[in-house]
Amino acid sequence: MCGITGAIWTDPRLAIDQRVLQRMTDVLRHRGPDDDGFHCCQQRWEPPQGTLPGVAFGFRRLSIIDVAGGHQPMSNEDGTVWIVFNGEIYNFPELRRRLEGRSHRFATRSDTETIVHLYEDEGVECFQHLNGMFAVAVWDAGRRQLVLARDRLGKKPLVYRHERGRLSFASELKSLLEIPGVPRDVDPSALDEYLTYQYVPHPKTIFRGLCKVPPGHYAVYRDDQVQVRPYWEPDFNAEVRISEAEAIERLRETLESSVVMRLQSEVPLGAFLSGGVDSSLIVALAQRNTNRPLRTFSIGFPIAEYDETRYARMVAKHLGTEHHEFQVTPDGVQILPQLVWHYDEPFADSSAIPTWYVSQLTRQHVTVALSGDGGDELFAGYPRYRAVDLAARFDRLWPLRAVFGAAFWQRLPSSSRQKSTLRRIKRFCEVLRTPPHRRYLDWVGIFNEAGRAGLYRDEFLAALSDADPALFLQAALQRASARDPVTAFSLADLVTYLPCDLMTKVDIASMAHSLECRQPFLDYRLVELAASFPAAWKFRRGHGKRILRRAFGDLLPCEVWTRRKMGFGVPLDHWFRDELRPLTHDVLLNASARCHEYFRPDVIRRMVEDHELGRFNHCYRLWTLLMLELWLQRWGGA
Repeated sequence: MCGITGAIWTDPRLAIDQRVLQRMTDVLRHRGPDDDGFHCCQQRWEPPQGTLPGVAFGFRRLSIIDVAGGHQPMSNEDGTVWIVFNGEIYNFPELRRRLEGRSHRFATRSDTETIVHLYEDEGVECFQHLNGMFAVAVWDAGRRQLVLARDRLGKKPLVYRHERGRLSFASELKSLLEIPGVPRDVDPSALDEYLTYQYVPHPKTIFRGLCKVPPGHYAVYRDDQVQVRPYWEPDFNAEVRISEAEAIERLRETLESSVVMRLQSEVPLGAFLSGGVDSSLIVALAQRNTNRPLRTFSIGFPIAEYDETRYARMVAKHLGTEHHEFQVTPDGVQILPQLVWHYDEPFADSSAIPTWYVSQLTRQHVTVALSGDGGDELFAGYPRYRAVDLAARFDRLWPLRAVFGAAFWQRLPSSSRQKSTLRRIKRFCEVLRTPPHRRYLDWVGIFNEAGRAGLYRDEFLAALSDADPALFLQAALQRASARDPVTAFSLADLVTYLPCDLMTKVDIASMAHSLECRQPFLDYRLVELAASFPAAWKFRRGHGKRILRRAFGDLLPCEVWTRRKMGFGVPLDHWFRDELRPLTHDVLLNASARCHEYFRPDVIRRMVEDHELGRFNHCYRLWTLLMLELWLQRWGGA
């Protein structure tokens, strides 16, 4: 696991010198404290190709596989192909044997060298053969091109900036900001999307002109042009043509294979354990395939409705793991400045706090951790899919939709409890008459369209383009347009919410502590298999993960399978009325708050007052604004 950065240029005035490259690399040290490496080549005339661009690669390494020999940047035998690579390729032994059969010679035991030789043989087609998580940059002198690529589910980040005469790239935005002259102009449409989703969706970043490589895509820079193309486009409209019994057997084989592949490590390995179905199942399969007690780690809260530690302890005892716990108290928000520095664009998933702490705790004992991310998207586990299913039934019975979508429901009093039944009923009914993708976005989003319009200053509204933030979700839904609503929305979450929110959260929090996280549910073989299952195998009578229980029910206590899902949230509603109140007033209601350039201070003040007085629960909106303001103060430029 590593940090990568670099640039390629055709304009000599934009050359990256050694001092700049060193700074670009040093700022990523947390991603790789064990080693660094550089490759620099200035523009030069080389017949018959002509003038070759200048190239600079920087690398920070967290040593996991081939600890002694995996130094980067790495090249092929004649130095015509150079690579910097962040991630793990779990099927590299199989690929290596195939390449050795084609007479490739290997100097190391690393997965990185496998990619080098695979690229020599197959060019950009090589990425579809990789099973793992990766962000990679390849300099191909023969073709005079730089290739950037990102894994299928977006587990590893990769950002870039293209300007006339140069393309620069990095694992994190902060590395690109070390280049002199890189502007920090906030993109109004990206800010609009952040307030909608609590993250900035790919391919945008918060900065105008800086982009993310989308998951499952590669980008080719050649002749000062960038072309971005997908290499992974599974058919989400296709359903498997086997029996459920056959599907269960394939599910068992594929998930266990995925877990076993991810146990490869030359350094200590453990697992996150929340006590929910997904992490518990991964731990159970990992423990079954190791010969010593697996080390497991969980985070709790002093407020019972947010605390899952008793379930984690129960699972740990049942499986015989070596278990460790940590409790997050309200003073845990003292890490906010660190979060803002590491998440170097606005990011408002408050579960970044417990993810930060569980990563910190875990890194004290191991270097690699398994996690259960992806199970909810693949097997319809989120409670919101019940609303999707119910709303679809109402759509088919328009008289019911007319009754429950009436204005009466909007006049119901609001509960201050985020997870209360009354609040959920009201949110469901308020948007029942809107198109499916818009009502879903209202359920899962932070500020809806009316809320954003009321918050924005006139000048900021005028600066916005006509682009609708909902198009990001709508485009994802169209990939499964022939499927039932629960399947379509769960697969939309798989390609939007999961890479942009969950994978960002886990990557940044874990790498801040030099911890590698691996997600067995996100093996692309399992993703393609689970995506093809009919909804009835996964979701029935308002409950998801049915086929998981049928396949693996004997591995975990019954209480784990039947318990109410809690998620990984934090008690923001309580904190904003108590411990977070002084910070909220100092930051958001301060006359010099930078977010007031975009938003109406009176609207923010009213939201704060309504929340503190219990008139309405604005905790997620306030958190989104608070994290934005702290980000603007740290990263927003002059």
